Amino acid sequence: MTVDVLIPVYKPDRRFARLLQMLKKQTVLPNRIIIMNTEKAYWNADGYRDIPGMEVHHLTKEEFDHGGTRNLAAWYSESDIMIFMTDDAVPQDEYLIENLLKGLDQTGPEGETVAVAYAKQLPAKDCRTIERYTRSFNYPDRPMVKTKKDLETMGIKTYFASNVCCAYRKDIFRKLEGFVNSTIFNEDMIYAATAMDAGYAVAYVPEAKVVHSHNLTPMQQFHRNFDLAVSQAEHPEVFADLKSEGEGIRLVKQTAKYLLTHFRGYLIPELVVGSGCKYLGYKLGKQYEKLPKKMILWCSMSPLYWEKKWRRKS
Repeated sequence: MTVDVLIPVYKPDRRFARLLQMLKKQTVLPNRIIIMNTEKAYWNADGYRDIPGMEVHHLTKEEFDHGGTRNLAAWYSESDIMIFMTDDAVPQDEYLIENLLKGLDQTGPEGETVAVAYAKQLPAKDCRTIERYTRSFNYPDRPMVKTKKDLETMGIKTYFASNVCCAYRKDIFRKLEGFVNSTIFNEDMIYAATAMDAGYAVAYVPEAKVVHSHNLTPMQQFHRNFDLAVSQAEHPEVFADLKSEGEGIRLVKQTAKYLLTHFRGYLIPELVVGSGCKYLGYKLGKQYEKLPKKMILWCSMSPLYWEKKWRRKS
């Protein structure tokens, strides 16, 4: 089985350099590392000359799209397996690719082929307490192979997968016509839902680990959740009958309990403010069609997405 690693990049920093160095140390080496770099001016070609098999394709900010850019990267790939990563996800060890391949080799409870296998995300050293707990909530130690039958018990978490680090079978990816070509967010979950509808399974592989976390401000959480909800509102065929609020409430309750039992109750006001901003952003994003354009641009973290969307409609 040949493997390509595909990475959309924007203003690469030290984390991206560490990511590339860790890819060189993998027990299963990638055949090619396909970089989709946004804005050539931010790319330092001299800094990555020692990376074997790397090829770089440049695009502008106006051309970038969460789904479309990854589809283009997949078009360049000729390997059996494609591993999509973000430019700030650093492999924890040399077994990342090996463990993702093992995840794809699993089958579902009724013999379903695993089409997608995603990695565990670990908090970085500078990760704040609440976000550190959120990582453990979303990425537990227990492995899972999920199919559409899990919707009754897991709800929206059934479709959860993350292109921060996620492996795809290329033949199935082509059969299902890849990611939705234009999306503000959530191209990975939409694809996972499509795969499950087609009878495939999605595997969570906690043995495959990347270091990836963000210390978002309350307003950044607001903007992110607005875009998240927009992606759900734009794809009712996937999300219409699934509620996210219950999972969010469960996270808040368990985080508060964690803070109290670990003598960090002084962080509960921070939790309340951050959770309130997430909820408000989510509710507004779900109703984005009722909002004026100026308010949508203020709420979103992706103004270029809206400009392209409105141009297509005009």
